[in-house]
Amino acid sequence: MSTKLFNLEGKIALVTGASRGIGEEIARLLAEQGAHVIVSSRKIDGCQAVADAIKADGGSAEAFACHVGELAQIEAVFSHIRDVHGKLDILVNNAAANPFFGHILDTPVDAFDKTVDVNLRGYFYMSVEGAKLMREHGGGAIVNTASVNGLTPGEGQGVYSISKAAVISMTKSFAKECAQFNVRVNALLPGLTKTKFAGALFTNEDIYKQALSQIPMRRHAEPKEMAGTVLYLVSDASSFVTGECVVVDGGFTI
Repeated sequence: MSTKLFNLEGKIALVTGASRGIGEEIARLLAEQGAHVIVSSRKIDGCQAVADAIKADGGSAEAFACHVGELAQIEAVFSHIRDVHGKLDILVNNAAANPFFGHILDTPVDAFDKTVDVNLRGYFYMSVEGAKLMREHGGGAIVNTASVNGLTPGEGQGVYSISKAAVISMTKSFAKECAQFNVRVNALLPGLTKTKFAGALFTNEDIYKQALSQIPMRRHAEPKEMAGTVLYLVSDASSFVTGECVVVDGGFTI
């Protein structure tokens, strides 16, 4: 007998940073399970391409451009959701600023500001607006994409690692205060994953080999290997799970 624990039929899901990589795979999987997915990222063309692909596969999706570093754009996407759908069941905060690679003492101010604006302030206000809407309709699930760098800072990735550590703390804070509204908040902590976002780790052979040497499975992940954990965290399969930060890293943090 098949399980319906992962059935998302009738659910409205917003996935940010969904035009490629991990976000795209999450959006596709949630749609496969029956959710209507709002595919969001900074540029509408990439979002529309993913939404069109989901619909071509028989799923339900739409595209909506939103730069989570801009509060006005956050307000716009949630106004759209209220007006068109009237509710939000699932929010996946996956958009992130490209990390500055270099010694922490050489971090440019603009790189610091951009990272904090998107990775921390953006996640915070997306979660505020999402949880408010969920509270009005009996609850929902939020998943934040953090990183193993939030537990063990990556060398040359100082400000990015700091922002992801803050996302971990933010996840727990929202989980504790929003549980009374039946809003569950958890985090995905990916390890080394082959995406355009992480391109600098793959183009330098020495850095890549060093990274693999620290992963017991001796390989990197593909973006689709992150999506299953998010499906678990937004579905009834995890109905009593909140405030958790699930590491998916091939054993790197063991």
